[in-house]
Parts: sequence; structure tokens; C-alpha cells
Amino acid sequence: MSALQPVEPADPGIRLLTERQVAEMITELRSLGKEFGILLPSVTTHSIVDGRVLVSFGNGPTSTVINLLALLRHYKQAKGSS
Repeated sequence: MSALQPVEPADPGIRLLTERQVAEMITELRSLGKEFGILLPSVTTHSIVDGRVLVSFGNGPTSTVINLLALLRHYKQAKGSS
């Protein structure tokens, strides 16, 4: 996962993620987001369809959570090295 190379919604690697792994990413996303004033109280895993974990995040797929998390990690790292 890289902030510079976003994950596409149809990326086959997303099928390898378990609901628990996605839930852990959501927990990290909430934690990192708080540091930057981004509040995401309603983001949750929803169900599994066609081998993909669905996320209740508006109409956003799991890739949106992954990409946002990558951006926040990248920003936190850049902020820490300044």
C-alpha cells in the first residue's frame, strides 16, 4: 500500500483481505484520522459479497479505506521528518 500508488476498487488483492483485517484498518484509520481532525464514526465493515469485504462508508469500497489510510500514514511520516 502506497499513497503514491492508489489501490483500485477491483484490485484482486482486496479479495485476500478478511473482514477482521479490514476492521483493523478502519480502527487505524479512525485513530490516525483523529490526529488530523478527520472523524469517521460511521465507517464499519458491512458484509462479504463476491469474496470482497464491503465497507459502510457512503458508497466507498474497501479500496477507499486503504487509500485514505495510506495517505494519512504518508502525511504523518512526512510531518514527523520535518
